[in-house]
Amino acid sequence: MSEPLGIRILPLTSVEQVHAASSVFDRVWPGERSSMPANILRALEHAGNYVVGVYEGERMLGASAAFFGSPEDRTLHSHITGIVPEAQGRGIGRAIKQHQRAWARERGIERITWTFDPLVLRNAHFNLRVLGAEVAEYLVDQYGPMDDDINRGDASDRLMASWRVDGAPEPGAHLDASVIVAIPRDIEAIRAQSPADAARWRVRVREQFLAHLEDGLGVVGFDERGYLFG
Repeated sequence: MSEPLGIRILPLTSVEQVHAASSVFDRVWPGERSSMPANILRALEHAGNYVVGVYEGERMLGASAAFFGSPEDRTLHSHITGIVPEAQGRGIGRAIKQHQRAWARERGIERITWTFDPLVLRNAHFNLRVLGAEVAEYLVDQYGPMDDDINRGDASDRLMASWRVDGAPEPGAHLDASVIVAIPRDIEAIRAQSPADAARWRVRVREQFLAHLEDGLGVVGFDERGYLFG
């Protein structure tokens, strides 16, 4: 997939560039601490990992960082990808993923993994339906308490997505389901209006996910009804 018109995705090789990327992440996840410190980005880049910025002219609109998994797994774990609010909705996120996939293929990587909040509908739609990734694991409170403005006060449950570098499944496939786990249309609004209701959603979805996985079911798709198990 080509990059959106006027957009360039480039490796970040200088101290100034990684500081700019860290600032982008802080805009996407504002809070009391840096979402991804520049020194960590610099170390990842210097060790040969995936650290890129998305540019429109000289302005950085987004950034992404991923690191290699254990050698025997031949995986790349995409830890963080962020796009400044005013540039969202332009197809940049998908372009980063396709760029990341091509980068991984050149290095003999078989799968790319990343985590996402199971309650955020747009992320589930993008990861499972648009990209065709699979759900590999449900992780309970994976990062512990988080102090950015988006996640503060909520348990950091995550789904581990797994995306085959070659021969990825067709987006939207496998929609036959025996069980459905519903999620809210807008969990961010619920968190802002009623943290107690948001917490109940978290527990409900966690318990249903873990029970279905324990029964030997797996996520086979996602649509407007929620996660489809079969």
